[in-house]
Amino acid sequence: MTLRIHRQFIGTIAAVAIAITGFSAAPARAGDDEVGAALAALLGLAIVGAVIHEKKKDKKRRHTVHTPVHPKPLPKRVDRKLLPQKCLRSFNTDRGHRRIFGQRCLNNHYKFARSLPAACHREVYTDRGWRRGYAARCLNRHGYQLARR
Repeated sequence: MTLRIHRQFIGTIAAVAIAITGFSAAPARAGDDEVGAALAALLGLAIVGAVIHEKKKDKKRRHTVHTPVHPKPLPKRVDRKLLPQKCLRSFNTDRGHRRIFGQRCLNNHYKFARSLPAACHREVYTDRGWRRGYAARCLNRHGYQLARR
């Protein structure tokens, strides 16, 4: 912003300097009519310059329209590899800590549940009985990820 103001100021000073130089180089015999004509010409140039400057400002204002950017939806082949976060459960079993996507939750909240790899299906015994689901680490190896929604 200040750079533009400085440029305008320098341009004005340069125009005034050129005008003064033109007057001093004029013959000493110049009459009042010639001085008046020169001043009228300078005034006309100043008005034309101001009009051009205003038109440029109007164009800049018109062209700075901000349009919102809408992200593209994920392709179906990618979306089908995102598993719902609310279906991930952690269980302590007799063989250690297991992270499993619950089968009933996946059936209710993931429309591709029938196409999950059978090799990842697990049944684990917990303190609350048998639980069925899909091992998180195994699904990850098959390209599935946790959805961050």
